Amino acid sequence: MPRFSVIVPVYKVQAYLHECLDSVLSQSCADLELIAVDDHSPDACGAIINEYAARDTRVRAVHLAENQGLGGARNAGMKHAQGDYLIFLDSDDTLAPNALRSIADRIKDTGEPDVLVYDYARTRWTGEATRNKFALELAEQGPAPFRLEDRPGLLRVLMVAWNKACRREFVEANGFRFPPGYYEDTPWTYPVLMAAESIATLDQVCVHYRQRRQGNILGTTSRGHFDIFEQYDRVFAFIDERPELARWRPVLFRRMIDHFSTVFTKRDRLPRGTHAEFLVKARAHYRRYHAPGASVPLRSRLRHTLVRFGLHRTYRALQLAMAARRRTLRLAARLARVLKAAALQLHYRVQLRLPLRADRAVFAAYWGRGYGCNPGALEAAFRTHAPHIRTAWIAHPEHHHTIPPGPRRLRPGTAAYWTALARSKYLVNNVNFDRRLRKRPGQVFVQTQHGTPLKHMGLDLQERPAAARDTDFAELLRGVDKWDYVVSANRHTTLTWERVYPGGYTTLEYGYPRNDVFQRATSADVARLREQLGIPDGSVAILYAPTHRDHRRTQRLALDLDHVLRCLGPRFVILTRAHYWHDGPLAEAHDRIIDVSDHPSVESLCLASDALVTDYSSIMFDYANLDRPIIVHTADWDVYEAARGTYFDLRAFPPGAIARSEDELIDIFASGHWRGSSSARLRRAFRERFCPYDDGRAAKRVVQHVVLGRTEGQPPFTPLDERRPAPSAASALARTPLATLPQPSGPLPVTDGR
Repeated sequence: MPRFSVIVPVYKVQAYLHECLDSVLSQSCADLELIAVDDHSPDACGAIINEYAARDTRVRAVHLAENQGLGGARNAGMKHAQGDYLIFLDSDDTLAPNALRSIADRIKDTGEPDVLVYDYARTRWTGEATRNKFALELAEQGPAPFRLEDRPGLLRVLMVAWNKACRREFVEANGFRFPPGYYEDTPWTYPVLMAAESIATLDQVCVHYRQRRQGNILGTTSRGHFDIFEQYDRVFAFIDERPELARWRPVLFRRMIDHFSTVFTKRDRLPRGTHAEFLVKARAHYRRYHAPGASVPLRSRLRHTLVRFGLHRTYRALQLAMAARRRTLRLAARLARVLKAAALQLHYRVQLRLPLRADRAVFAAYWGRGYGCNPGALEAAFRTHAPHIRTAWIAHPEHHHTIPPGPRRLRPGTAAYWTALARSKYLVNNVNFDRRLRKRPGQVFVQTQHGTPLKHMGLDLQERPAAARDTDFAELLRGVDKWDYVVSANRHTTLTWERVYPGGYTTLEYGYPRNDVFQRATSADVARLREQLGIPDGSVAILYAPTHRDHRRTQRLALDLDHVLRCLGPRFVILTRAHYWHDGPLAEAHDRIIDVSDHPSVESLCLASDALVTDYSSIMFDYANLDRPIIVHTADWDVYEAARGTYFDLRAFPPGAIARSEDELIDIFASGHWRGSSSARLRRAFRERFCPYDDGRAAKRVVQHVVLGRTEGQPPFTPLDERRPAPSAASALARTPLATLPQPSGPLPVTDGR
């Protein structure tokens, strides 16, 4: 008997069906049966289902002789179900990776509840994904399992069948079935939740709910929307049969009227000329099921009143009036923004005519994201080596907590911001400032950049449209013309920047200031950082930091981190660092996966970790300064190279072991190869090429050159053999912490170089 019966009703979704079925069959929890119900679909859906059933014994193809609708197809699937739990998935939606594993673990932890409610994210056809706005109702805090009366707020979560796992015996004992017609989820979900003796929640996105551009049934214009009245009749009939559920009548009454109002006000749902009829039926249901004590929020009272009295024309007049009011407010807000922007630009032009302040410097990084990177290290060095310079840092308000005491805090777009840009002598950034910046004679712009280039940058992107997107190359060069100095970490970087960002600037080949901390930090600093991050004592901490894929609309995780950890054993933890263009964490956090995407200092994360796993991120060039193991995961190298382009073949000149697949990555760690002598030799060659100047004094050299004018007599660079970077915590552990781990099944090639 399988753990899960995943029931997928299928009708006219041939373009999405493969993705849906693959998302189920590729789950890390394979204890399932997939029941795909062909609801007499006129397209190729039936054939696709048969192909999957022929390839995988877990797939059962059910073909209906005539179209029965979503509810009927689900009922047909339930007749064949043998799993402990029923999971419904619409055929244009997908299960998130590892969703079933998380659901199985939560069910086990909460004592096999009747119903488990999990989260979802709306995924639009444009690629945007938005998590359920009532996700807080799914918090796993407090007793579990529970009954609905213990957490009635759960009714605020979307009332559908596909965000719940229901115990099959519970469903069969209560005779739950889906009715025909639209809104078939309504008389299923409410009774299921009210009748359940035990409910649990899972605060994790398990379903990606596709918002199709066209083709959504509830988004079509049809009299089918009148089915909503019969569906609520069924809900209240269920309550009438069970007097113990009478307490829910006021709540359901309020939600029913809200639902009616939503259908009535949604554009293009009701056919022309049927709105008055709909409101008449809604008024009848209002009178039939009105329950005293139904608390109606203030914002909903007007809609309830209009439904109560069936005021169709009044409703429409108010809608038009409110729409006019919204348009007026939008126009007023737009005018206010225009006037404010004009006033700020006038202020800026006035400030440009006032004298420069030779004792002022303004810093920013990553488009106002917060304090850090090379500008952060330089700001600290300004205060240390040029204390007569007063510094300011530009960041959006939500990042102000990252700014240490010392620099003045500035918000982008304010009068103080434009004053600082107009009158500060020194401008320091790792990207460009606002394009409206007018660089004055006497101002000094230090462009620090934010990494050694592996992927194509600057003008080289002209031949890479997938990566360039809408880059304005003329504007890019106008920005380059404002640079006076560009900081470089090595000769490769110098030669690349001077070609792809051609300009009249001076290159400061002094090393990257952000890497100075690697030479100054101590073992005590490493221990403190690990404690702050929650890394258990005696653990091997892997920092996983993949780069952004420009050629993908959505970013998919290349590794199943839970599977990797299960193979490596309990001594390993993974710190997951998402790229700053990545929306959300890389994986669901738990005691051995620690999400550090929002940590303000990537340098601190490097110090706290014992090894780096990355793909094509420039973090590898910085991490090499620590002389700690680096493993490069190159599963999609050919695609990445074709879309973005790289300056050298990383596989031929890597900083350590190369893993071409997840299994190879596991084997590299399980065999100890990640920190073997061959990996160390590769890392040594990589450091000699890319880390010749990062000896802990880069920031000091830049400040002495730019601010103090000491272009000669800079301190000599410390050779690699004489540097003593902060040791990792794992360096004190036994050399074979994985000796007792089972090896991955099958012959796996381990590659340390090519």
